[in-house]
Amino acid sequence: MHETISSDAILVVDDESHFAKGVARLIQKGFPEHPVLVRTSAEEALETLQERPCALLLTDVRMPGQDGFALLERALSQEPALTVVMLSGYGSVEVAVKALKSGAYDFLTKPVDQDVLFRAVAKALDRAALARENRRLKAAVDAGPAGQRLIGESPAMRQLREEIEAVASNDYTVLILGESGSGKELVARTIHRLSRRGRAGLVSLNCTAVPEQIIESELFGHVRGAFTGAVKARQGLFTAADGSSLLLDEIGDMPLTVQPKLLRALQEREVRPVGGSENIRVDVRILASTNLNLEARMASGEFREDLYYRLNVLTVRVPSLRERPKDVGLLAMHFLGRTCTELDTGEKEFTPGALDFLGSRHWPGNVRELLNFVRRAAVFSSGPVITETQVRLLDAQVRAPGSGCGVATGLTPYVEAKERVVDDFTRAYVLRLMERTKGNVSQAARLSGLERVSVQKILKRLGIDPAGFRPPGEPAE
Repeated sequence: MHETISSDAILVVDDESHFAKGVARLIQKGFPEHPVLVRTSAEEALETLQERPCALLLTDVRMPGQDGFALLERALSQEPALTVVMLSGYGSVEVAVKALKSGAYDFLTKPVDQDVLFRAVAKALDRAALARENRRLKAAVDAGPAGQRLIGESPAMRQLREEIEAVASNDYTVLILGESGSGKELVARTIHRLSRRGRAGLVSLNCTAVPEQIIESELFGHVRGAFTGAVKARQGLFTAADGSSLLLDEIGDMPLTVQPKLLRALQEREVRPVGGSENIRVDVRILASTNLNLEARMASGEFREDLYYRLNVLTVRVPSLRERPKDVGLLAMHFLGRTCTELDTGEKEFTPGALDFLGSRHWPGNVRELLNFVRRAAVFSSGPVITETQVRLLDAQVRAPGSGCGVATGLTPYVEAKERVVDDFTRAYVLRLMERTKGNVSQAARLSGLERVSVQKILKRLGIDPAGFRPPGEPAE
């Protein structure tokens, strides 16, 4: 057997060396890409696990000295993410239940059938791969300076971080561009936090959320009696942000009537409250963001040219999710951990298949849409693992006509939109059918009212393997 140091290694432990070597030869035959190690005692196995990482441990239950349960306990204390399959010639229900409750992933009885062994090892290796991927994602999420929340390893995100570090080191005005939901506000907060003004709180105004009639008062404040209802003087956001930064979110929607006064405040570094007679000096750094094309709005007369050039001293563009699809898995894991904390539930994790699906999906709403999707997945999944089947079912529900999120609400041609909806429905229906029947195609045909050959054709077209839905040890039809 190969003794290469690898995190993909499989360790077989049994005091009957001939049996252990026979099992190892079978596994090596079925999984030639994985080194297979053989040990004949729990003590030797524990020494091996200390020296090199393994993806999978298969151990006999009854062994002299430390038995399989003692090995299981000590191995998991050394490496909690280790996947363990236990084997026994005394396959009672009580022993199997004890093994699973003690942390084993699966339990097999001797003599071991080759097909049963291969299915068990394949599923165990998938579980081990999931554990490794989750550790990698969590490590990537936690990497970087304390408090850093810009998640991503893609070239686009590395460039964004470099740009943020560059603009944070000075006091110039920054214009932050990006699609809706891409994280412009987070970028603004990061710039502020890394700047010399970072100790003071960031002050912000969403220009789309404040009525035109009062936005001037919000920005510059007002004196008592300045207008009906002004029963006392009020400090404006410019004054509140003195010594700090002011984020003007969605600056492209700033009313045209207020733009000249904003321009004067930027030029003169002073503001005059509504109804006041004296100017107030302010030391404010401006961060402005928008998802609109300001040059087009200038051309249409909706945005002042001089204000645009006053704001556009430094520019940072936030990439959309379609420009960094490999970051989707990192973001999904980050959001899932955050959501589980918010819900006060136990930890949950995505399977590699679920993460692959999320990475291949189109996210027109960018990070905000992904966050909402992950929250739904966390709420509607009852177990600790969120599978590809579950996220596909959820995606089909989200995209269903009438949900407000489906293709029917966009500008996709009718035929293409119809085909996509039908395909999403078919996939969701068949996945649910396979889950309910545990991969039994004959039973699935009876429940669905389709011919068995029709079900097989649909499964083949969609690339769905019914074997993946069968419980460990259950033979094919």
